[in-house]
Formats: sequence, C-alpha cells, structure tokens
Amino acid sequence: MIGFSAVSLVILAYLLGSIPSAVWIGKSFYGIDVRDFGSGNAGATNTLRVLGRKAALPVLFVDVLKGFAAVKLVWLSGGYLPETRQFVHLSLILGTAALTGHIFPVFAGFRGGKGVATLFGVIMAIHPGAGLICTAAFVLTLFITQYVSLSSMMAALVFPISMMFIYNETISGLNLFGLFVSAVVLFTHQKNIERLLRGEERKTAFLR
Repeated sequence: MIGFSAVSLVILAYLLGSIPSAVWIGKSFYGIDVRDFGSGNAGATNTLRVLGRKAALPVLFVDVLKGFAAVKLVWLSGGYLPETRQFVHLSLILGTAALTGHIFPVFAGFRGGKGVATLFGVIMAIHPGAGLICTAAFVLTLFITQYVSLSSMMAALVFPISMMFIYNETISGLNLFGLFVSAVVLFTHQKNIERLLRGEERKTAFLR
C-alpha cells in the first residue's frame, strides 16, 4: 500500500480538527452562533450553557472523535512500523495539528474552542490507559467542585504525571507531549483561572 506523506497527513489532521461542530450545530439547528454568547468559545461546555444538553452532546462527541481520528491517520503513512518512535512521534504531531485546528479552525474564521474535548480524543488514541486516568480525574473534580474548567485543568495536569510515574513511559516525545498538553490547557484557560481566583467562575450542574 502506498502511504500518504507526513505533510499531507498533518494538513488533513488540521482540517479534521477545524470542523467547528459547536458553530455548525448552533447555526444549523438553532440559528445561533454560540461564540456570540456565554464564554464565547466554540466548545461543548459553552454549547451546554447556551443551547442545552441536546446540542452539547453531539458537539462533545464530534470534538472527541475528530481528535481520535486525526491521530489514527498515522496508519495511512505506510512508512512507519507501529510502536516505533517514528510512528509515535508522527501520531503526536497529528494530534497537535488537530488541536491547533480546533483552537484556530480554518472553517470558522480561526475562532474556535479551548480544545479539551479534542485533546481527550487525542489522548485516548495515543494512550488509552492514561486517558482513562485523566477521565477519572476530570469526573472526580467535577463531582466535587462542579467547575468544568478546573476539572479540565486537573485532567490535563494528571496526564503527564500518569505517563511518567504510573506507566514509566520511556519515549521522551510522549512525556514532552504530556507537558505540552498541560501547558496548552492552562494557557487556554487563563480567564477561567482568573475567575476562579476571584470566585466568579460559573458552576455547571449536569444533574439539574
């Protein structure tokens, strides 16, 4: 089988990440651009607050799926054997491209979301075990605090810790990616951090 070049796969991963599910679903079914309301982000959390669960669930599903699918594009490369460093590193690059697409989507004027759901899809594709640990950290933090932002940051911080100390990962690229994930999530949540410190962050009551 003739594989695709790494460059073409990276472009495709970026385009996958650029699918603005929150924007398209909001405009197509509700006549609303979710970026004009709430936090202004094109993500599942803001969609939940603006349009409700019925709209937020498909947004969440698509955002996770596109991150997962972008990483799996590595199988189309045809030039790397699974589990080799080259295979893993290309997987990480494809995941990063999808994340970049979600945050700066070409299909939505480069105004996207914070990338947490897409990152989750990327992590589950790269290391499912660590992904499940992150999920547990997210759910536990959300159950205790009801802050989605704090839960997202906690999950992001747990990812590199689990890679280094639970799985003893020896591929340096994976460990660096874990630190990168944490940095990106903290960076995209700067305003949330400020509101948390001021006690002004909104809680999300999923059980209401």
